[in-house]
Amino acid sequence: MSSVQIARFIVSFSWLYHGIFPKLIHVAPLEKLMTSSIGFSEDISYFITKSAGVGEVLFGVVLFIFYYYKPLIILNIIGLGFLLMFVAVLQPQLLVEAFNPVTTNIPIIGLSFVLLSNTKQSSSA
Repeated sequence: MSSVQIARFIVSFSWLYHGIFPKLIHVAPLEKLMTSSIGFSEDISYFITKSAGVGEVLFGVVLFIFYYYKPLIILNIIGLGFLLMFVAVLQPQLLVEAFNPVTTNIPIIGLSFVLLSNTKQSSSA
């Protein structure tokens, strides 16, 4: 299996996993903390979390299928960077916890650059 396919599976899996388990199947306490820190009511925060879960699952599926589409990969990198900044601003104490956004988002961004480098090779060929 090529490094591009490994990157494709890991990046897509990450979006799918983070959409399904801590948001759709069971709203994780940290997800509640993040959405409630925006200042919305508990009901609206719950809706935002569930909607984000659906969005992440859809994005994971689209990214799995269209992993060679450069604008989508760039959107992925920007989105992961934004989510990391979101945590840094609203809940900076989470950046030093185990399995934090630094140790998840940055490696996924790195793997996204592996996908991005593949789009440059295929477009110049």
